[in-house]
Amino acid sequence: MLTIGELASYTGVTVRAVRHYHAKGLLPEPERDYFGYRRYDGAAVVELIKIRTLAEAGVPLARVRELLQADEEEFAAAVADIDRRLRAEITQRQRHRERIARLISGDSLALPPEVVEYLDRLRVLGVDERIVQAERDGWIPLAAHSPERVPEWMARKREQIADPRLVDFYLTLGQALDRDDDDPRLIELADKLAAYLTRMAEERGEDYVDDTDIDSSLVKLMDKLAFDTVPPARRLIELLQQRGWTGWTKLERVPPAPGRRV
Repeated sequence: MLTIGELASYTGVTVRAVRHYHAKGLLPEPERDYFGYRRYDGAAVVELIKIRTLAEAGVPLARVRELLQADEEEFAAAVADIDRRLRAEITQRQRHRERIARLISGDSLALPPEVVEYLDRLRVLGVDERIVQAERDGWIPLAAHSPERVPEWMARKREQIADPRLVDFYLTLGQALDRDDDDPRLIELADKLAAYLTRMAEERGEDYVDDTDIDSSLVKLMDKLAFDTVPPARRLIELLQQRGWTGWTKLERVPPAPGRRV
């Protein structure tokens, strides 16, 4: 006859697990001997090994008793059902792992994959992280407001950043981030951006330059996010208006402001 410690040792479980199986009604609790100790026979060893094997296979303890009492056909059907459940759980957990992996950079928390890919592309091109953050912060409310249009906008964005002249604009803006409002680089940026927008409007039409069609209140919110993250952008828009364009989130052609373009 075996003590509870010996039973646990022979079957590869802990004493705590044996007591837990007793509490769950899976393993009958034997009578105590004269000294008050539980004593287990060979049948208890066999039964406990079966319980341990089923539990290690992922069978919920609530179903272990059912399987121990099932005939061959019932056992096979129950195991098949448990296998289907485990496979579904594995699939779900894999999806969770994929989501966690996408969250590592932080961008994926509130953005669709194509926007995250676009932001990563800006980083690869060497765009200053503050500009990338401004883009990210603007895309979060935009994607939430019009998720159905994100693929369309992203297709155009990918096409635009394939143009070396627009990439050069981003890089020049990055170099001007820590400079004063009267820095000549901002004037250079305004000239570059105005020339780029005018050329795109002539080649592709006015709708290509701006086709966002979003509420003015959302435009103001996104502009403020950009200006807070990239303060020189506000001065850049002032310079841009003197060159016939205005807006950050929503670009529009306007009559050039009178006076010298500085």
